[in-house]
Amino acid sequence: MRALGPAAVLAASLVVLLLAVPLVALVWRTLESGALAQGAGSAVVLQALQLSLATSFGSLALALLLGTPLAFGLARFSFPGRGVIEALVEVPVVLPPAVAGIALLMAFGRRGLMGAPLAELGISVAFTPWAVVLAQCFVAVPFYVRAARTGFAGVDRDLEGAARVDGATPLGVFRHVTAPLAFPSLLAGAVLCWARALGEFGATIMFAGSFRGRTQTMPLAIYAALESDLGAALALSTALVIISVLTLALVRYVARGWEAQAIIGREDARG
Repeated sequence: MRALGPAAVLAASLVVLLLAVPLVALVWRTLESGALAQGAGSAVVLQALQLSLATSFGSLALALLLGTPLAFGLARFSFPGRGVIEALVEVPVVLPPAVAGIALLMAFGRRGLMGAPLAELGISVAFTPWAVVLAQCFVAVPFYVRAARTGFAGVDRDLEGAARVDGATPLGVFRHVTAPLAFPSLLAGAVLCWARALGEFGATIMFAGSFRGRTQTMPLAIYAALESDLGAALALSTALVIISVLTLALVRYVARGWEAQAIIGREDARG
């Protein structure tokens, strides 16, 4: 393997510094000021943390339930309108979050396209915890669908065929062959989806508002606390950093172990 030249080393070092220095500064300032210990007992921090975890995991569950069949269909089948669906999946990734929030408001707001019929049934979505979940799903589901589609497309069809020859049903093939082999991609997509939902700001504040204890997630609480309580903002920010680092470490550990098992399984199946 060739060594990097001086220019490449300098460029790489600058990128690393750009990524590391803000995080180090945030954690250092939080620890130096004691904000993390103070924030651990703050009602604002605890409410925002509880709401963020509840809504982000709810969004992830919805993404897994609805996104998995979609990803599998896009990976395995050709059908009319497939290109349109793929484009729709990609749009939220590049769409500004504020635009996503306004779009959701026009769709599910009290006078929106779907909101008006729902209001007649006594169902209100906008500016409720359900609005938080919908906003998070809108911006985060594409990350799961994209990764899951790649994972399903990369599964060895011969192994699936061998399972069918042995008498496995289509559902059995999916449960015992397809899903386990695609698991690293499914896991990566699920984590990206959850992380994007946890950090969602723009669509949430436009569609759900920022009501403490009701729709004020951690990113919204950070923004609100910057004006009056820097300690709470630092505590929430550092908590998000810690959650992100621990999550990535866990995912890497699980994915490596699963990939090793999958390689052994493929070798045994072919042998």
